[in-house]
Amino acid sequence: MKHVKMAAWLFATTCVFTACQKSGVNEQNEEQPETLAAIAPEFQNLKVCTELYPGGVSERGATIKTKQWPNGTTLKVSLNGGTSFVRSKVIQFAKQWETYANIKFNFVTNDRSAPIRVTFSSGGSWSYIGTDAYAIKGGSATMNFGWFNSSTPDNEFSRVAIHEFGHALGMIHEHQHPLANIPWDKPKVYAYYKQTQGWSTQQVDVNIFQKYSTSQTNYSTYDQASIMHYPVEEQLTIGNFSVGWNTVLSPTDKSFIGTVYPK
Repeated sequence: MKHVKMAAWLFATTCVFTACQKSGVNEQNEEQPETLAAIAPEFQNLKVCTELYPGGVSERGATIKTKQWPNGTTLKVSLNGGTSFVRSKVIQFAKQWETYANIKFNFVTNDRSAPIRVTFSSGGSWSYIGTDAYAIKGGSATMNFGWFNSSTPDNEFSRVAIHEFGHALGMIHEHQHPLANIPWDKPKVYAYYKQTQGWSTQQVDVNIFQKYSTSQTNYSTYDQASIMHYPVEEQLTIGNFSVGWNTVLSPTDKSFIGTVYPK
């Protein structure tokens, strides 16, 4: 789903979702971990990102509409660490947003004053949402890529870099779109993310099931092809619903970001 005024997050290959507390689900109803290989064998090495929020709280109130950058902004992005090859790939794919949005990225290295500060540390891929980056002080990272290296294929650079920079422009995860109606098989989803990501039931509630309201966000139609969508394995849903690994901007991504940041 597309959101407009938001600050910072993403699609990591195992990003850290910091969640507000929600009511849990009886864990006795969860699938046992040893059964999960049969649920989604091709997703056993799932790499997903998490949205981060200042203070570790997921801000799901009216202020979320304030998280987009002023239209026409040139955002300084400091790439800190990583090899020259990896940095060049991040730049290559992140700049695809510039084709459709009235936003420019000015890439530099090792500038702690830049509003977007990217690191390449192990432990997941993640980003703060839009202007939430201003709340991160002391030169700390506002975005991280946790598994890029010289062997990473272009489709993975594309999938993750475009996704995380979508968060940096204020976009949230598409599966939490106000109009999304994914028929989740919740016991299997709880068990699956517990095993693959180590998430509690509360984290699954916040990162997977909880949706933004129409009053909290600017949005277009729900888009299964969005670069901001998590992959959804059919065996984690009731029925035949599924979403594959989206690796490029969808037509709706392109048109929507152009309404958020019109040229």
